[in-house]
Amino acid sequence: MKNRTLLVAAVLAVLSYPALATVAQSEISYKNDVLPIIHDYCLSCHQPGGKGYEKSGLNMTSYESLMKGTKFGAVIKPGDSFTSILIQVIEGRVHASIKMPFGMDGGLAKDKIEILKKWVNQGAKNN
Repeated sequence: MKNRTLLVAAVLAVLSYPALATVAQSEISYKNDVLPIIHDYCLSCHQPGGKGYEKSGLNMTSYESLMKGTKFGAVIKPGDSFTSILIQVIEGRVHASIKMPFGMDGGLAKDKIEILKKWVNQGAKNN
């Protein structure tokens, strides 16, 4: 009886895993998920004429300009949110003076950070 219970539990776990993985890895859309975050929290500084643009050269007005990065180099490494500079500055894993969004107490909400991280980890697609 114990072996049968373990077998049933193992089969159920295997059968349910793909469904859980699908939910956890649902594709993040640049247009529908990422762009609204950029619009609400980044564009006031990171567009031509903005303070962030003037200091770094990061223009976030389009997918292409975001992927181009700053005058110092790319800020997104598709497939790798941990080493992507954009995620590092948003999570505060850099010097406090460049934590983004600049001047925002408490920083970006965790759920918004997770959306950005998933998008980068999924290849930072223009979708």
